[in-house]
Amino acid sequence: MKTTRKCRALLSVSMNLLALFFSITAFITTYWCVGTQRVPKPKCTKLRTHNCIDYGVNETDPKVVVYSWETGDDRFLFRQFHTGIWFSCAENIHDEGEKCRSFIDLAPASERGVLWLSVVSEMLYIVLLIVGFSLMCLELVHSSTSNMIDGLKLNAFAAIFTVLSGLLGMVAHMMYTQVFQVTVTLGPADWRPYNWDYGWSFCMAWASFTCCMGASVTTLNSYTKTVIEFRHKRKTFVQSIRKEQARQALGYYRDHSLRSISQTVEVYTQTPYSSGIRTHVPAASLDPSDISETLGEDQC
Repeated sequence: MKTTRKCRALLSVSMNLLALFFSITAFITTYWCVGTQRVPKPKCTKLRTHNCIDYGVNETDPKVVVYSWETGDDRFLFRQFHTGIWFSCAENIHDEGEKCRSFIDLAPASERGVLWLSVVSEMLYIVLLIVGFSLMCLELVHSSTSNMIDGLKLNAFAAIFTVLSGLLGMVAHMMYTQVFQVTVTLGPADWRPYNWDYGWSFCMAWASFTCCMGASVTTLNSYTKTVIEFRHKRKTFVQSIRKEQARQALGYYRDHSLRSISQTVEVYTQTPYSSGIRTHVPAASLDPSDISETLGEDQC
C-alpha cells in the first residue's frame, strides 16, 4: 500500500511540476499568436536596396512627379509578428531586429478590463500551482512515514488547490483568446494582422492546463483509494478482533461448563424401606465414610 501510494504521489508531483513549468513559460513569452502583417514598402536607400520602392528619380525636387508602377500586394511587405500577454513584437523594416509594443496599449479600451482580469487570473493560476506543488511534496514526504492521517489531509488540500488552479487557468486562457480576437478587428490599423494563428506559447498554456487537471485527478484518485483501502483494512481488523473475541468467549464457556459438570456429580440413592423414590444428593455434601457404610449394608 505504501509503495502504490508513493508512486501515485510521485506521478502527481511530476505532472504538477510540468504544469508549473509550462504556465510560467507561456506567461513570459510572446508567442501566443503568430502571423504576418501587411505594411507598405519603404523607399529604397543606399543601405536598403531590396524589398523597397525605387522611384528612379531625385525625390528632393518638388517639381518632379513620382510614380510607382507596383500595384496590389507588390506595394506591401509581409513582416512576421508574434504576440503574448504583455508584448507584441514584429520585424523592423527599417533596421535590424524587432520592434515591440505593449499589447495592453494595443487592445481596445473596451477590452482592457478583460485583459487585466486575464492577467490576474493567470498569475493566480501560477500561485495556486505553486501551493499545490508544495503540498504534494509534503504529502510525498509523509507517504514514506507511518503518519497516514496527516498525509491524507495534505493530499486533500493539494487536490483542492490544484483543481482551483486548473479552473482559473482555463478561464484566463479563454479570456485572453477573446481579447486577442477583438484586438485583431478593432486594434490599430498599423498593427492588424494580415493572417495569424496560435503559436507554441498558446499550446504550452493549454498543455499546462491539461497537466494541472491530470495532477488533480491523480491526487483525488490517490486520496480516494487510500481512504477506501484504510477503511477496508480497518473493517477487516475489526472483524478479525470480533472473531477472536467470539472464539475466546466460546472456549471460556466450554471450559467453564466442563468444570461445572465435573465438579457436580448427581448421585441417586434408593432407601430400602421407601417406595422406590430416588433422592438427588450433591457430591460435595456426602461423606466418604457414610458412602462405605451404605455400600456395606447393601451387600448384606
